Amino acid sequence: MLEAYSHEVSSLGYWPDGAAEGIFYSYAYPQPDGYRDTPIQPPAASWNDDLAEFILPYEHVRSADNPVRMLLEFAQTTYEAAAVTASWDRTSLERTVPGR
Repeated sequence: MLEAYSHEVSSLGYWPDGAAEGIFYSYAYPQPDGYRDTPIQPPAASWNDDLAEFILPYEHVRSADNPVRMLLEFAQTTYEAAAVTASWDRTSLERTVPGR
């Protein structure tokens, strides 16, 4: 745990007890100024003040026309919210996957 939070982090996961069917969550630590106010996608995602993180209810992903795309959109936009508001050196951090 000490090493995990020794630097800035963007975290994404699934919490089965977060709602009737669970929630996907995303947070940045430490939380950069403006992070919580950054627009993210998909529209079913939102900021939760009690948890201090973005959430996306599983039921929305499960019932989406393209659940994989919806979850990836949530992951990408919440990561970008952290990277932009914390002014991360994205060139050093990010890699391009050939063929994508």
